Amino acid sequence: MNRIALLIVLAVSPVWAAAPLSRVDSPLRVDFPLLVTQLPVPTGNARSIPGDGARIILVAPDGSSRVLTEGFHSAADPDVGFDGTKFLFAGKRSATDTWNIFEMSMGDGQVRQVTCDEGNCRSPVYQSTLYTLDSPEPWYQVSFVSDAAQTRNDDGSGPAVHLYSCKLDGSVVRRLTYNISSDFDPVLMADGRLLFSSWQRSTLARGPRGRIRLFGVNLDGTDYALFADPAGPAIHRMPCITRSGLLVFIAADQILWDGAGSLASVSYRRPLRSFRMLSEPGDGLFHSPSPLPDGAVVVARRPADGTETHAVGRFDPATGQWQAVFDDPNWHDIQPRSVCRREPADGRSSVVNEEKPNGKLYCLNVYESDFAGSDWLPPSSVKRVRVMEGIPAAFETADGASPKASAENKRPLVPRRILGEADVSEDGSFHVEVPANTPLELQTLDADGMALRTCGWIWVKNHENRGCIGCHEDGELSPDNRFADALSLAAVPLAPPESQRRTVDFRRDLGPIIQTKCVPCHGEIAGAVGQAEPRLDGNLQVLARYVQPGQARTSPLIWHIFGRNTSRPWDGAATEKPFKPIPSGSCEPLSSQQRRMFVEWIDLGASGLE
Repeated sequence: MNRIALLIVLAVSPVWAAAPLSRVDSPLRVDFPLLVTQLPVPTGNARSIPGDGARIILVAPDGSSRVLTEGFHSAADPDVGFDGTKFLFAGKRSATDTWNIFEMSMGDGQVRQVTCDEGNCRSPVYQSTLYTLDSPEPWYQVSFVSDAAQTRNDDGSGPAVHLYSCKLDGSVVRRLTYNISSDFDPVLMADGRLLFSSWQRSTLARGPRGRIRLFGVNLDGTDYALFADPAGPAIHRMPCITRSGLLVFIAADQILWDGAGSLASVSYRRPLRSFRMLSEPGDGLFHSPSPLPDGAVVVARRPADGTETHAVGRFDPATGQWQAVFDDPNWHDIQPRSVCRREPADGRSSVVNEEKPNGKLYCLNVYESDFAGSDWLPPSSVKRVRVMEGIPAAFETADGASPKASAENKRPLVPRRILGEADVSEDGSFHVEVPANTPLELQTLDADGMALRTCGWIWVKNHENRGCIGCHEDGELSPDNRFADALSLAAVPLAPPESQRRTVDFRRDLGPIIQTKCVPCHGEIAGAVGQAEPRLDGNLQVLARYVQPGQARTSPLIWHIFGRNTSRPWDGAATEKPFKPIPSGSCEPLSSQQRRMFVEWIDLGASGLE
């Protein structure tokens, strides 16, 4: 782990002039304090999340400093309270401790521990007030990131981290997010919701490692949804919201050792339609922006060639100018946070009832989509909706190894179980009851049971009623003013006991079909299918080239079985590819149930090909 120092310095005057990236021999005098994280040099195997060896230092306007965390082995990740008198941080009192959340008073340095061994707890933020209809009064909470679930990320790396919350006294710890991969970098928005970075690796994700996008969620974990425009580079991280109404964040196409990248923004009022880059490639690499009272941001920056350490400065989104403020050449200076009073965020209410094991999902119209204006998805083409549960891998497998990735897709195939299917009404609506606190994928199906569209990982909280307008619809448009047919009926129960949640396994379910229906014409495909210890041989690897895990409709194996190219107009070049049907009368045809089994196997991820 890295050695880090947490530094309190002073912020710059609100009047700035542009300056090149360079050492600052005489830092500008400040009007209010900043919290800055220092990463020591050299960094060794550094990571974007600061690690061991942290300390907190107070730097006065005259440049003098004193250590605030003498009793800590490590401390990092500051977040300043609304009144500017206290701040949260992640810390370890000894090298062998897990990371916990602490609160320190700016005035007397008194420290109070908030969490106690809830996994490695990092990136704390103050929440606004939360209340329920039966609570005597609202209460304040803390959000933080933790690996307490002890699961791996979807690509086999780990551990995955998720958002949690607890009261300020450390009680009532609750997990808020249930993404298969990691959720991190939380900040509090003015309306009381949490904004954070979410690693998306569903079938919708671009590239083998997917994307990191900015999502929002309520303080109780409900109503998780994409918040910011997904345009631009694949990675959006470290968000902050300026006093002038901009959401500023780091944008990059790859994760560097420190997580640095270019600066980008969206409008807080129209976050789904306003992406723009704020910095040019020659401006250097930026890290961990934070709002300043004058509408600008304070942000760390380093040269792209790595010849100098990070320095802290003020960046003006309107002009693109950056002015260096503080730099210690012996440290990487990152994570600046202004220490000043700010307006508390709006309070939030909660409908979560943890005594209720399920929640409900409804959709108003699956035909309300990003295909608006086209005839790609005509009425009545969607027949049913399939709900699947994702099974995250344990952080340590039985042999201590990481899950293996698919040779073709360079990504592991997260096991999925079918919770069930429900009819889609003629108006495109559906209404289902599903288990709470469970990563779920939804697939809309055609008459052959093939997935037409698949959503990313979502979840519902206990007793939550979660709705969507359509299927990948325009998030800035309001729905039609009508009552959906499915909502006039009781929700279809799709929350069976775990023992009844169905999987489709290649060797168990498809092997016998291949052996009896395919081998007579094609020869041995599955090798030792049906033996006590079946194996994958070269023939099965050939079969894998005709399968696109998670998407049966574009898989040539399915074209062969169904006798037609089943791709849809939105599948691009796949619609023009030739297919080879099964010759008529050459062998006993597959039944509709057997064909459906192949479709489900692929749509669930084609387990057994990794």
